[in-house]
Amino acid sequence: MFKKVAFVSLALSSLLFAQDTADAAKSTPLKTHTKLGYISTQGNTKTESFSFDTKWEKAFGQHKFNWMFDAQYGKAEDSAGVYATNKNKFFTELGYDYAITERLAFNYLIGYKHDKFSAYNYQFYTGPGAKYQALKMKAHNLSLEGNVLYSRDEYQDDNIPAGDDQTNDYAAIQAKGVYTWQITETLKFEETASYRADMSDFDNYFVYSDSELLAKISDIFSAGLGYKIDYVNLSGDREHTDRTLLATLSMDY
Repeated sequence: MFKKVAFVSLALSSLLFAQDTADAAKSTPLKTHTKLGYISTQGNTKTESFSFDTKWEKAFGQHKFNWMFDAQYGKAEDSAGVYATNKNKFFTELGYDYAITERLAFNYLIGYKHDKFSAYNYQFYTGPGAKYQALKMKAHNLSLEGNVLYSRDEYQDDNIPAGDDQTNDYAAIQAKGVYTWQITETLKFEETASYRADMSDFDNYFVYSDSELLAKISDIFSAGLGYKIDYVNLSGDREHTDRTLLATLSMDY
């Protein structure tokens, strides 16, 4: 079932990219926002942490495609002088919008998440929804979207009670908001927050928040300070909340 849904979702995305060649002439430039972060500590504690986050957006007339990829990796040295991985996760979403009005759009979403140290090997979800531009001002922008999703989670082996299935297929809902505030010409605040829940068991839900303050240092580069929260309500004996504070260098082009 998972392979069929994934194949249909990818095929749909490919068809949407290929269709409407007449709108290609009305296309807007590709927008990208890429962030890099690195932290190294030496002394009694030796650790290294890396982060990579990129967002791409491209519009063809009434059609808009957006893709994001967020990855984090970290390692720390133990008492024997051996480095061991303590963070290894990535999260990606591909979205398609078809503009119905200037503010309202049909939306289709595909998402995949892997986190070695969570209760799940992976999480996959896909489904249709709607997006509404609630605020569209010079300084403030807010978009809201909601989706009905097919979801599939594969659990870590040590999180599965004896006799239970390793995977869970279910219908889910997701609500998401993206807010930007252009505080000054060179200073901007961005917030992305989402809530995804199992429609048959609302105790099975996930919350994600990504906040960032960006200071422009050139036409292309910005220095940023970000804070990410990744919350899993059902996580067995694992921690429910993963928090990350990041200092980053961003590039927009």
